[in-house]
Amino acid sequence: MQGHKKTLSRRFVLAAVVALMIGAVTGAPAVAQSFQDLRATGAVGEAFDGYARVRSTGGDAQSLVDATNAQRRAIYQKRAQEQGISDDQVGRVYAKAIFDKAPAGGWFLLESGKWVQK
Repeated sequence: MQGHKKTLSRRFVLAAVVALMIGAVTGAPAVAQSFQDLRATGAVGEAFDGYARVRSTGGDAQSLVDATNAQRRAIYQKRAQEQGISDDQVGRVYAKAIFDKAPAGGWFLLESGKWVQK
């Protein structure tokens, strides 16, 4: 049972880190949850540049991706200013972190334009 609690704790912390990384802020938990649901179904994927992309149309996917990407862009710009590097470089670092922390089955767009599943 101890191992199970430890695993749940790690999952909770991991989920919190990912939520922060994608810019989920207080007052927008429903958007973040809906975005996570779309990612879990494969309707939305992550890209090499740290931004989300719509993989299949329908529903509110585009508006949720746009909102998520706007939050990410603000974070990337802030970090870029602090570090003295480009937004693009920051986005690529976040993309790697998002990929590393994503569960199996998530979709990722490579720079070549090809979608791959983790």
